[in-house]
Amino acid sequence: MNKKIKSTVLLLLCAMIWGMAFVAQRNGMAEMGPFYFSAFRMYLGALTLMPVIWFSDHRAKKPAGRRAVPAPTEEKKDGNFLLKGGISCGAIIFFAANFQQVGLVSVSAGKSAFITTLYIVLVPLFGMFMKHRPTAFNWAGVILGTAGLYFLCITKSLDMAPGDLIVLIGAFFWAAHILCIGHFAPKVNVAKLSCMQFLIAGSMSLVVALFREQVTADIISGQLFNLFLAGCMSCGVAFTLQAVGQKDANPTVASVVMSTESLFGALGGFIFLGETFTHREFLGCILMFAAIITAQLPSKKERSEMKRSDKK
Repeated sequence: MNKKIKSTVLLLLCAMIWGMAFVAQRNGMAEMGPFYFSAFRMYLGALTLMPVIWFSDHRAKKPAGRRAVPAPTEEKKDGNFLLKGGISCGAIIFFAANFQQVGLVSVSAGKSAFITTLYIVLVPLFGMFMKHRPTAFNWAGVILGTAGLYFLCITKSLDMAPGDLIVLIGAFFWAAHILCIGHFAPKVNVAKLSCMQFLIAGSMSLVVALFREQVTADIISGQLFNLFLAGCMSCGVAFTLQAVGQKDANPTVASVVMSTESLFGALGGFIFLGETFTHREFLGCILMFAAIITAQLPSKKERSEMKRSDKK
């Protein structure tokens, strides 16, 4: 199979898992509190990544006679940077995941998926604070996204449901998380960074849950399938598919493919939960998906750089 086709298939599967995870998260709120659900989900995600870390470390090892031993100070410096990245990204994902999870108590899986995916539009705007200049397509995406959010969440009486607002706040944290990952990931082992961030976010969620929520062994056993989908599959397997798929994929194509997460979330909500959109909400979904695609279109400069890269 062609590498580009293979990468597209892997990324599409990744988006499908992420989208369907909204159904599992929504189902989980029937019995389990949002913070307990997030805690167990994050721990399962970290556990799933541990074999990936072991495998990557095993492959990276050189024969004993030629093994390069890093200097103690260099190894300590890398470890400190990984720890700093894990804590920073984990703290952000704690807020992102739990705002989303709390919102799912009252917001449909499909609607939550579209609102959350708005982070793709927000990332270029947040990048302005890091001196990254948004393109015209980014600004067009913001305009379309704002219009879509209006039709999806704002009623005719100009009210916004509390659950919608909570999920929207979560989208801002997801955008911040993308930028945080972008800062730390190039300098550390990405699987280790993800595993550590899940452990941090899971521990923070557990602390809150212990003071706010009640859980029993029966409730946990009743939610094992939903936790498996949201934890092992969404956090662990989907991350691995994304990492492998993006190696041979054009960045723009990869972004567009992964943004179909919102469509799979809506489709999963319709098939498994019987969720539907009003005409007004459906128009909002169309505008928001158009915003997601538009915001990821490459500028003239980026297209030229991609052409030069392809020629090489």
